[in-house]
This record gives sequence, C-alpha cells and structure tokens, in this order.
Amino acid sequence: MAYTLGIDYGTNSVRAVVVRCLDGAEIGEGVLHYPSGKEGILLDPHDANLARQHPGDYLEGLESSVRQAIERAKKADPLFSAKSVVGIGVDTTGSSPLPVDEANAPLALNPKFRDNLNAQCWLWKDHTSHEEAARITALSKEHRPQFVARTGDTYSSEWWWSKIWHCLNVDPEVFDAAHSWVELSDFIPSVLSGITDPLKIQRSVCAAGHKALYAPEWDGLPDKEFLAMLNPKLADLRHRLYEKALNSDATAGHLCDDWAHRLGLPTGIPIAMGLMDVHYGAIACGVKPGTLVKVIGTSTCDCAVMPADQEIKEIPGICGIVNGSIIPGCYGVEAGQSAVGDIFKWWVEGVCQGSPSLHVKLTQEATKQHPGQHGLLALDWNNGNRTVLVDQRLTGLLLGQTLHTTQADIYRALIEATAFGARKIIERMEAYGVRIDCVVCAGGIAEKNPLLMQIYADVLGREMQITASSQACALGAAIGASVVAGVHTDYASAQAVMAHIRPQSYQPIEANRAIYNEIYALYEKVHDAFGGVSVVNLGNVMKELLRIKDGKPTMKTCDSKPESVDAAPVSNYILNFE
Repeated sequence: MAYTLGIDYGTNSVRAVVVRCLDGAEIGEGVLHYPSGKEGILLDPHDANLARQHPGDYLEGLESSVRQAIERAKKADPLFSAKSVVGIGVDTTGSSPLPVDEANAPLALNPKFRDNLNAQCWLWKDHTSHEEAARITALSKEHRPQFVARTGDTYSSEWWWSKIWHCLNVDPEVFDAAHSWVELSDFIPSVLSGITDPLKIQRSVCAAGHKALYAPEWDGLPDKEFLAMLNPKLADLRHRLYEKALNSDATAGHLCDDWAHRLGLPTGIPIAMGLMDVHYGAIACGVKPGTLVKVIGTSTCDCAVMPADQEIKEIPGICGIVNGSIIPGCYGVEAGQSAVGDIFKWWVEGVCQGSPSLHVKLTQEATKQHPGQHGLLALDWNNGNRTVLVDQRLTGLLLGQTLHTTQADIYRALIEATAFGARKIIERMEAYGVRIDCVVCAGGIAEKNPLLMQIYADVLGREMQITASSQACALGAAIGASVVAGVHTDYASAQAVMAHIRPQSYQPIEANRAIYNEIYALYEKVHDAFGGVSVVNLGNVMKELLRIKDGKPTMKTCDSKPESVDAAPVSNYILNFE
C-alpha cells in the first residue's frame, strides 16, 4: 500500500495531506498558520501594494504540518506507516521569488536582513513593482515582442522579473547581497532535497514559463542584452539563476537525510517538481482538454490545457501559455482574478467590521434576492485586474447604491462582479480557440458557498462542478508525487483513480441567466470604459440598472446619447487620454 504526501503553501498557511495512491483517499492532514505578520503576511502601513512573507515560517510550517499529517494518518488508517510514504509533492503561491545566498539560505534568515522587508519572500500579491512591469512590457514590445506574446501581451507586477528589478531599484544592498533568486515553488523542493547551491536547483517550467519569460524557443530566460536594457545588474544575475526548466513529470530531487529525520520519513524518496498551487489543483480536478478548472480562494486562478501538437494562438490578457506546465504533452493556459475571497473579506470584516459569522448572515440575506433586485453593479478590481486587462493599478467600483442599499445588497453585487469577471476570462479564452466543455471548481468558497456557485452558473450559463477534495492543491501535489514515485505511469492514469468530482453540481437557471445577460452587457461597458479599452457612453448605466431592478422590459427606443465624443458633452464619457 503506497502513500504520497502533498504539501500546499497557501497565502495564509501551509497544509500537508497524506494521500493513498490506490484511490486518492486523504487520510491525514496537518496545518500551520504562518505566525509572522498579519495572517502570515508582512505589510507596510505606508504602501498598500506591499505583501511579503518570512521564509522562516515556511520551514517551521513544513515540519509542523507534515508531522501532524503523519500522526493523524496513523490513527485513521491501520495500514499506514511513515515507511509507506513513497514520494512528496509541493505547491506554492506564485510568483513568489525569494532572495538567497550562495548556500541557498534565504537572506531573511541572516540577522543582518531579518527585519528588512525587501529580504523576505515577495508574495504573489505584492504589486509594488507596477512601474517596472510597465517598463518590461514596453521594452519587450519594442525589442522582444515574442516575450510578452506568451504572457498575454502584458507583463505583470505579480511576476518574477518586475519584483526582482524593483528590489534592485529600492534596495540595492539586498539585491547585491542576494547570490540568486528562487521561486518558492522551487525553493521548498530544494530544501527537502538538501540542495545548498542555487545553481543545482531543478527549476520548474510552471513558474519559469508563466512568470519569468522562459521558453526553449529563445534558449530559456530572456537574453542578457534584453536584461541589460532593464539594468546591467539584471543581466549579470542571469548566469546565477538557471539555464533549463523542467516539465511537471520530472523529479526535483530526493529527500535528504536531515529532512527525512525531521519529518520521520524514509530517506531518498523522490520529490516531484514544485508547481504553483492552482496548477496542481487543476490536476486534482481532473484537468484535460475541454476542462476549465477554477480554484476559488483569496484570488481565483483559472487553468486549462490544450494538446501540444495543436496549433494555439497567443491570447491577449492571458497569464501565459506554457508547454508542459500543468500536464506533459499539453500547453498550460493560465488566467485569473487578483481578488475574489479577499473582496468579500474586505467588505464583511474590513468595511462592515463584522466577524466571520457576518459572511453567513449576509449570504442568507443575499440568497433571498433575485438577480438585479439590488440595482447595483460592481467591478471586481479591488486588487487590480489580472485578466484580461492585466493592470494592477485598476481599483474597485460600485454603481447604483441608494439610501436604501444594504450590506447584503453590496455583498451579492460583489459576488456577481467576480462572476462577471470570470465570464470575461472564459469568453477571451474561447475567442482564441481554447475549448471549454465543462467547468470544475475547487477551494473553500466553491465548497461552502452555494449562493456563489449558483450565481456563477447563472452568469456563465454553464454547469458548475466541484472537486471532491477540500484540499485540491495538496491532493494534486500528492498525485504528482505518485507519478515520479512510479506508482502511476502518468498523470492520466493517476487522475483516473485519485481525482474525483462531487455528484452535486449547479445548473444555470434560465430566468436568472436572462437577467444576468442584461447586467453583464452593462458590466462590459463599465469594464471597457474604466479599463481604458474604449471611449464608452455610460449615461444610461444607472438607469438601466433601475429598469432591471423594477422588472421592466428593455426599451427599444433610441439610446438618445450617441457614442461620438463630438456629438455629446464630455461629461457623458470616460476618456482614455493615453
């Protein structure tokens, strides 16, 4: 009886799960909430864009969560013993680059840099490098258009090079002290493998391709000439990073004696390639061509795959198209929304100053409403727009509130906003040839919030399925471990027995769908206007929301105000001065 271990590094905690390879049963779980900062995140009260994490939390969480999971597995399954663990898989947030010294030790563990925020891990949601990201985009379009063509034609402040460059710009002492930089998803496997030279770390094409502009077509990472256009020190850094990144079925290393002793596991068992959390989550959801996986958490990431032998178009606004990043033999296609659960948390616990129980109360009240009843429309950009605009400087918006608007009204409108954003992503993917036959969701929100799932079904006009696992990312990592351990020959055979979908699903309600189609048309106008896509007349949006709220039919009369800037007052328009 073989078991594997999946370790999931999330935004606020690390979770380990022991999984039986025979059937995917999760028999033991351990979790540690990061002790540093606010819910594990190091913040700067003077810069809302900053989000870092202390790497010491990662190491403490690794040992604590795994030992908890093993002890609980022993109690749950009499056939289990630590000796029967045959492999380990790791997923993390990304892009979350970490500065390390020559011995692959994080700079933040050095007393000299312990309290320096720039020496910590630069968490995925850190957006301090938005200016650097814009400059990378501009230079790439001018000199290396193929670079950003693979990343939706725009480089993001959430990604590898923009963060490292920003560190150089704001704290050259930290940059100079860093011998190399490592993605968190590559760092944890290297720690487990006992690797003490950054150049010997096996780097995953998952983070490299989607976040670091890596591609075999141009010999790996961006060339030194291009990096020197950013800063000569970035060009000098290139040879201290890596030359080759490996597909998801490669082996990152083998468990070293030290960590085998710390965790109580057999020395030498294989470590799967580290992937970003949602990519392993997609594997646990049974991703294959035609399936879109949505992992809904603090943010949402969408993953799809397409056969590598099929011609694929570059997709504007998408977070990368990378061969082998999710399952071998397929292009991995990634998109997402920078805030979903974080938006609900902001409203309930931040603005309303409620406890987590207020989520339940507002959900109950919002469930009683029918689509359009509150007369509101929101944009889901409270943490910027990841897809399709790729602009982290965009912010949230709420239209239509009156003196009668309630907390529950706004709560439902925010859920709907995230659903409209999700629909925008699907429509962009399909427009460029990505086949989407079904949608499978994972994450605590998908599992626990029927209101959200029904709204998504109605807005997207699709059946919404849910993975059977409540720890899809960790399960996916365990599936990856089962492949490198040789328990299963490939991902397809491993998914067939270890990945399961719940029998419950959410079907679109046609009456709701019709109303949401009307509201979505208004969302698109507001989206394009504030997103700088086009000059749009927004003069009728509030009145259309009121018409939908009152249940009146669409008026077929002229929209009165023409779309031409010359034919109407400037006050009627949102202008894109760029």
